[in-house]
Amino acid sequence: MSTGFFKVPQPTNEPIYSYAVGSSERQLLQDTLHTLRNKQVEIPMRIHGKSVQGSKKVAMNVPHDHQHILGYYYEGGKKEIAEAIESALSAKAAWAALTWQERVSIFLKAADLSANKYRMELNARTMLGQSKNAYQAEIDSACEWVDFLRFNAHYAAQIYADQPISSPGVWNRLEYRPLEGFVYALTPFNFTAIAGNLPAAPAMMGNTVVWKPAPQQIYSAAILMQILEEAGLPAGVINLVFADGPEAGEVVFKHREFAGIHFTGSTKVFQTIWQNIGNNIANYKSYPRIVGETGGKDFVIAHASAEVKALVTGLIRGAFEYQGQKCSAASRAYVPASLWPAVKSQLQSDLAKIKVGVTEDFGNFVNAVIDQKAFDKITSYVQEAKNSKEVEVIAGGGFDASKGYFVEPTVLLTTNPHYRTMEEEIFGPVLTIYVYPDHDWRATLNLVDQTSAYALTGAIFSQDTYALSEAAKALENAAGNLYLNDKCTGAVVGQQPFGGARASGTNDKAGSYLNLLRWVSPRTVKEVFSSPTDFKYPFLG
Repeated sequence: MSTGFFKVPQPTNEPIYSYAVGSSERQLLQDTLHTLRNKQVEIPMRIHGKSVQGSKKVAMNVPHDHQHILGYYYEGGKKEIAEAIESALSAKAAWAALTWQERVSIFLKAADLSANKYRMELNARTMLGQSKNAYQAEIDSACEWVDFLRFNAHYAAQIYADQPISSPGVWNRLEYRPLEGFVYALTPFNFTAIAGNLPAAPAMMGNTVVWKPAPQQIYSAAILMQILEEAGLPAGVINLVFADGPEAGEVVFKHREFAGIHFTGSTKVFQTIWQNIGNNIANYKSYPRIVGETGGKDFVIAHASAEVKALVTGLIRGAFEYQGQKCSAASRAYVPASLWPAVKSQLQSDLAKIKVGVTEDFGNFVNAVIDQKAFDKITSYVQEAKNSKEVEVIAGGGFDASKGYFVEPTVLLTTNPHYRTMEEEIFGPVLTIYVYPDHDWRATLNLVDQTSAYALTGAIFSQDTYALSEAAKALENAAGNLYLNDKCTGAVVGQQPFGGARASGTNDKAGSYLNLLRWVSPRTVKEVFSSPTDFKYPFLG
């Protein structure tokens, strides 16, 4: 195994296209949207570099126009999952034998293809299949995906270059071996970039992968797979499969060669996976690596010194971008009584300007939630709040699924800091606010810390340096990503490594070298140039 080192191209964050009125990229994206809307596709699984059709044909619908069918994918079952595992295992030796530079070069080429040739299609598929507006798609399926690939290449180079010291006559070295067996990547609907990174990161470090994307994201997952294969990814390194989750788990988690899982999704599913792994622990060749990012009940707390317009902008962007369907989205806020009248007025004024509708209309800030199940869950919380004596709906509250799964940006004001929507993850455009007495600042910090089982993201707004410092310390364990005077979403690869603890996951920080270290099993090698030939030490005389 080569541990040779040279620098990969120094990464910088991919520039964000504005899609401003009159811009060339705006027209290109609109043309691509039009083409894709009028062209149904059929998407097979990709196992060992070949197209494999499962027995179940499933329609892919547009969330904001759910009668429109983008195409179909072919779902498999246990047979196809088993085939994908065998494919990954058969590809393992040749893939791991490549130098890390040879592996990394494939992902750097994929980054270049994604940033240029496939940029518009990546964004358009994300806009149509996942109902993201142009900006949300751009920062996800173009920029973040490209950033993951380029920065992970840079971090991999750093890891392989990290070697121990050697004493005279000795050469010590570390070999960063891939894990024994296969890695299972189970990916979410809400970020195309995350869906691509979860299989790509372990593969970059020499592992082979079985990748099962969320059904709602298959439309964009297919183009990610196409890009990776065009970049030169060998057959079997990443195997793209579509199957029922529990059915796939039956095969994956009972397999002796299961080496690890890279997961983003719900806390409940992750806990079930962990239990399944524990139940099968004696069957595995090695202890599996369990890496997961799950839910959040992300907070915003404002001090009396906070700047009102900055706070309101942070609340609106943090809570309602991508319809609140981000693990990092603001869903509970704590506002001091002295600021509340001004915050309420500004919040209602700004929300009145927000348009809700289809992604193809670039004037819409808010689009549809992902599907009927999500719509029903979110609106049940809203309906219950309308009937509660502890809650006042101060903005939004409307919803309509007749054409698309639309839910208005909704702001709830509660007198009970432990009301359901202050504690439970909703994963939709619902923000609940609790107004606290200014003199209860310290008690409210404790309330924020103790209210939720999650600890993913949070934001503190204050112009008082001492208050900002006090809050950051008090909330040390309440968020894995803490934002000071900014919204609690929008982590950028290379700038804000992402992940949380408590019920929010294993905090292995996607977008940093820390995550890549989870996909290697180092071997220490000591070589002596002149071996001892006498067992006796000098002290023996």
